[in-house]
Amino acid sequence: MNASRSLRAAVAAAVIAAAVLSAAGRAAAAIPKKDVWYTQHYVIMQDFEKKAYRKMSETGRQAFQELFWAVRTADARATFAARLEHVKKNFWKENNQQPWNTDRSRVYLLNGSPASIDVDQNAGWATSGTPTQFLQATDRSNEDVAANRAEVWVYPFEKYFIKYTFTFVQPYSWKIVQGSGNRYLGDLETYNREVTFGVADLEAYKAQIGALVAKKK
Repeated sequence: MNASRSLRAAVAAAVIAAAVLSAAGRAAAAIPKKDVWYTQHYVIMQDFEKKAYRKMSETGRQAFQELFWAVRTADARATFAARLEHVKKNFWKENNQQPWNTDRSRVYLLNGSPASIDVDQNAGWATSGTPTQFLQATDRSNEDVAANRAEVWVYPFEKYFIKYTFTFVQPYSWKIVQGSGNRYLGDLETYNREVTFGVADLEAYKAQIGALVAKKK
């Protein structure tokens, strides 16, 4: 009976893992990878900036990269630099070429350090993993996550608590599977794009961006 129950649990874990991997694959297709500056900054950019940037020539993009921080405060730039340094040091195992370009890194770059991180620990890694791995024992003793299978990052926003849930996917990847407090999650992210990393004179900035888009060379 116990063996049958364990097998059912293993199959359920495999199905969940497969769903996570499938969703992650679809999301990954939309994530930029080639333009290093853009991969670092697009998560804090507003929609009109991303749309304009994609239309610019290479020369226009280089000018935009300088303009982007010129119209923002020194504090905003220092905040971003500190967050970028943090993700380089702490999330490099997931993507050693672009450690800022992972689910946890993008949330950290935009929102900063969470107020708390709740962890769900898995005591039986023999029944976790991808469909081809879930019956295999997995040694995670040398990993800094200490066999955590999920992390929940909590951010207070106004009178609410916004939560991001990440699940572990072998061999070493954390995929976002849920943002709860969803009604206000978008408000938190918009606040950080428009206020934490906001622009003082938005209309003048948009005019400058328009000129860069129109510039063909």
